[in-house]
Amino acid sequence: MTIPTIELDGPRFGPPPGRATALVVLLHGLGADGNDLIALAPHFARAVPGAAFVAPHAPFPCDMAPFGRQWFSLQVREPAAILGGVRMAAPHLDAFLDAELARFALDDAHLALVGFSQGTMMALHVALRRRHPCAAVVGYSGMLVGPETLPAEIRSRPPVLLVHGEADEIVDVSALAAAEAALKASGVPVRAERRPGLGHGIDERGIELGMEMLARHLGPGAGPQTPA
Repeated sequence: MTIPTIELDGPRFGPPPGRATALVVLLHGLGADGNDLIALAPHFARAVPGAAFVAPHAPFPCDMAPFGRQWFSLQVREPAAILGGVRMAAPHLDAFLDAELARFALDDAHLALVGFSQGTMMALHVALRRRHPCAAVVGYSGMLVGPETLPAEIRSRPPVLLVHGEADEIVDVSALAAAEAALKASGVPVRAERRPGLGHGIDERGIELGMEMLARHLGPGAGPQTPA
């Protein structure tokens, strides 16, 4: 039996369909919602002025707090449970990306995914398995879920930027090196940046790095995809 996908939506920023030259999808973390990351849009818009931004609310209510949303439950944090959660949520995000690209009359080459924490897990999982590569993936304070599954499942190799605080108290910074190694082993161009003293968050330098990444791969005059 096919499980119907949940139609996602969230706050938006930038030009409407028919005027946007690119699409940036911002994926929030556990217990937040799209309003959390849409605040990054005005910063990133300086790097990709023609881009439309959308920050969808994750499909499920957070089961660890009386507010917020989640892509999947993290009550059980065993690797197999997290991988199962990502796989369960992936069709909802994939359907949203397809619908948004159609809405803006754009293709994957004009799409970038920006994730934070659980949103990074979703961005990496989905982007690497889409039929056509998106322009770029930017991931903050997250991890690559199920790296052992990647060699058999990878379909796309978009350039990836990962930024992680060395003092992250939620997702240990060791996840950065693990993701970098697995991505490189599968031929994905990746740049990994550690931020000294930063906890589970995004600092000014992280925003600057994200802007540089988006400008290079999605901004005016962006060329063919190359390593970050």
